[in-house]
Amino acid sequence: MKNSVLKGMAALIFYLSIHSFVIASPVDNAMYKNPKAPIDVRVNDLLERMTLEEKAAQLQTIWQERQALETDTGVFIEAKASAILGLGIGQVARPAENKGPTTMNKTPLATVAFTNAIQKWLIDNTRLGIPAIFHEEALHGHAGRNATSFPQAIGLASTWNPELVHDIYRVAAKEIRARGGHQALTPILDVVRDPRWGRIEETMGEDPYLISVLGVAAVKGFQGDGDGIAKDGVIATLKHLAGHGEPVGGLNIAPTPIGERGLREIFLPPFEAAVKVGGARSVMASYNEIDGIPSHANVDLLQNILRDEWGFDGVVVSDYFAINELMTRHHLTEDKAGAALLALAAGVDVETPDVDAFGLLVQLVKDKKLSEEVLDKAVARVLHEKFLLGLFENPYTATQNVDAFVGNDKHRALALTAAEQAMVLLKNDDNLLPLDANQLKSIALIGPHVHETLLGGYSDVPKQTVSILHGLQEHLKGKVDIHYEKGTLLIIDTLEVDEDSQIANTKSKERWNTDEVVLATKADTKGMIEKAVAAAQKSDVAVVVVGDNEATSREAWAESHLGDSTHLQLLGEQQALVDAVLATGKPTIVLLIGGRPLAINQIAQSAPAIIEGWYLGQETGTAVARVLFGDVNPSGKLPVSFARSVGHLPVYYNHKPTAKRGYAFEDTGALYPFGHGLSYTQFKYSQLTMNNKKLKAGETVDISLTVTNTGAHAGDEVVQLYVNDPVASVTQPVKQLKGFKRISLAPKQTKQVTFTLAANQLGFYNRDMTFTLEPGKIKLMLGSSSKDIRLEGEIEIKGKDVDISNNKVYLTPVIVQSRRVIDKI
Repeated sequence: MKNSVLKGMAALIFYLSIHSFVIASPVDNAMYKNPKAPIDVRVNDLLERMTLEEKAAQLQTIWQERQALETDTGVFIEAKASAILGLGIGQVARPAENKGPTTMNKTPLATVAFTNAIQKWLIDNTRLGIPAIFHEEALHGHAGRNATSFPQAIGLASTWNPELVHDIYRVAAKEIRARGGHQALTPILDVVRDPRWGRIEETMGEDPYLISVLGVAAVKGFQGDGDGIAKDGVIATLKHLAGHGEPVGGLNIAPTPIGERGLREIFLPPFEAAVKVGGARSVMASYNEIDGIPSHANVDLLQNILRDEWGFDGVVVSDYFAINELMTRHHLTEDKAGAALLALAAGVDVETPDVDAFGLLVQLVKDKKLSEEVLDKAVARVLHEKFLLGLFENPYTATQNVDAFVGNDKHRALALTAAEQAMVLLKNDDNLLPLDANQLKSIALIGPHVHETLLGGYSDVPKQTVSILHGLQEHLKGKVDIHYEKGTLLIIDTLEVDEDSQIANTKSKERWNTDEVVLATKADTKGMIEKAVAAAQKSDVAVVVVGDNEATSREAWAESHLGDSTHLQLLGEQQALVDAVLATGKPTIVLLIGGRPLAINQIAQSAPAIIEGWYLGQETGTAVARVLFGDVNPSGKLPVSFARSVGHLPVYYNHKPTAKRGYAFEDTGALYPFGHGLSYTQFKYSQLTMNNKKLKAGETVDISLTVTNTGAHAGDEVVQLYVNDPVASVTQPVKQLKGFKRISLAPKQTKQVTFTLAANQLGFYNRDMTFTLEPGKIKLMLGSSSKDIRLEGEIEIKGKDVDISNNKVYLTPVIVQSRRVIDKI
């Protein structure tokens, strides 16, 4: 017995001596370097070898410090690496940038050279050789030089086309990965409920279900359709969790005035679906507070809901500088150390964009204010993603043909398709559109930005863009005279525009990043409206392009860089410009370009044709020309409701029954409702059937209808399914979107659309905050918008109240079957 104990102690001593040696001197055959070992085993092995300082470094990011590691031309400076990267680093922010926000950024090839150089230094010169994750912005395509620029996010949402959204973010992922990136700080899943908020352009609208469907598509586009991360995919980062889209006063980062039920039923569903169905690997916390608790310090949100309820096991990253703002803005703590403790305890794993509060983690552990076990959990999650990405086996990115691949013609064609599908025909009296070039001798093109391409926020400079002026010139090829005038100015540009922006004919990056914005005065625009009127008078038809630019509505990221608004009217003299052109009596089309839904009451009454274009991306002009002249039938649908004025807010469609009693002398409804969008053709809805009108929890009903194109033009229709629970223990919205499908129909063609609606999609949080399915009747509404309901039906939920918290259904499958072509309707 004594001998066996001694032998055991000797074995233990031998094990500990070997173990200690491994910690001090990792070897090439260490378990964490074995690609065949399970990821969790590799993570644990590596974590045991790391010093406290090395662990803390994995929770940190460099961005402004990254600039010290590169020359003015973006070449890695090895001599400075040891001071910044000596302990390793978790993430490197935006490597495709250069040193200034408005300077010409790195080419794809230069970016690969830079990321490869950093990875090589980390692998060769740090003790454990842990590679870095490089993250990039990719709101509507990678925000990198020469990358493909797609329509802004709110325009992508207007397509109501999850397959297209998937393919767009697949391209964005490939272009990011091709130049050395691994993580995209996208998609934005904020449900927006205040159009004064300058970031509304970055969202996918006001409806939780629409955003859920598009969010899942976006995640799979970024990460790939299988498990894990595709070799040409990147980590998708859901943002901003949560409630960021309804700030008080429409002011960025302001508190969100909602309770737990509103949070769970309106703002959280897109994130939950993207985690549970999409498999998202990263989440970014939001700047705002809910009920006095900022998201970056919200244990209930980031731990209890995100991780415990939803089962999320990925990485939570901070928004830029947000941890420090727990001290400077929210005043929850007196110092950065307190901010670091609050954030890490809440569940924030990585601080971005630079080492700040998390630079104090090592000292906090040494002072016994922070448990190393808490630190280890965050580090383990970061390391897991690095193994999942395959960075230990393949840390470097190939340089061959990267410049040719990024922004290639195939990607450009997809950008054109997206721009065409994003445009929403709001009005078309007397079928003014489409225009017939054979019937025109001249056209007036009027607008302050028609000569350049507006891309929206979070844009870099693509290889090329097509302005509206250039798009019409190329489309008409001299067969129709174009009389172009600016008509007015929105701001006075004092921008320093780099060579790449000049070549691509866009100032979007410069406008969006420049702090000071000087509005144009009447003295600046003197005589411009008169010139526009003269152009219209000598033309057969006028196209007036008005709206915003990237400086007039945008993210307000500092007191010196504002972008939220007190009004929704056209800025400056744009309304006077439209009125003056309309007064000529010439047929006039108004095209809105910008990032927010404007209150255009007067235009809606007087202009015969109106198109909402949003920011349409690099192919703006080609898409606009093809829609105006009928090569493409507009098919977009509004992802947000258009308010009549700021006084009408809130205006979202899914309001409660008591929300719209009425104003004295005013209509309470939206000017243009959620889901609205006209076509050059007409669609007839008919033959509504259900295979099961009485169902219980866990069961489904197939809801079928036929849609026929009764017009002369081929076109796409987005069929929308809404529900209403007329009697419930907790008040319910008057309508809720629960399914949709874009279908293409030739003239006289009919298709059958079948929605498979699950009973469990009709649950809600009861008075005890349990997600419950209650028995009772459910009203079904199918139509072309939230207001244009064509067919109605009813189903009934049978049985008792059922807790379906663990059996939620997030998406409605839809099947489309072609029917025979009908000659007579």
